[in-house]
Amino acid sequence: MRCLPFLAVTLLVAQAVPALDASAATRPPAPAETAVPKSLGGAKNWSAYSAGSGKALVCYLVGKPAKTLPQHVIRGRVDAHVTHRPGENAVNVVNFELGYAAKAGSSAALTIDGKKFALFTAKEGAWASDAATDKAITIALSKGKEAVLRAVSEHNNASTDTYSLDGFGQTLALIDKACNVRR
Repeated sequence: MRCLPFLAVTLLVAQAVPALDASAATRPPAPAETAVPKSLGGAKNWSAYSAGSGKALVCYLVGKPAKTLPQHVIRGRVDAHVTHRPGENAVNVVNFELGYAAKAGSSAALTIDGKKFALFTAKEGAWASDAATDKAITIALSKGKEAVLRAVSEHNNASTDTYSLDGFGQTLALIDKACNVRR
């Protein structure tokens, strides 16, 4: 499954970005964690990081939603990621952390400036089903103004997370450069 290697990166991100998630300090270290992430900078609500080297090099960006609905509902980690793992020939891997366990068999709906994408859900995340969709979503995010993700929890509660894409393109350029990804 495409998401399994990414889960290790997600745990690495959880360890590396305490400013984005205060609970990260209480999590045990990921077993695959071998490199300390390095901040590459960022813009607006988006931050870029790299970790490892050679075939183990990973570059990723993380962003927080500008608005989540329903309001005043306690959720875990809610953010968006785009990851490059050039040593695995994986670039533009898109992942959204939902902050809750998704309804089994459900999908999430991502809309970027009116363009719609269907994402599959597993546990607390939503992913594109293939590399071509990952690439299309990443391009749309880099050119867009707003992304809206809608999903449903295992308890049938709907959520809507709205991301401002201001700064996304600049932050994507940072991880592209760090991992030698050409657009």
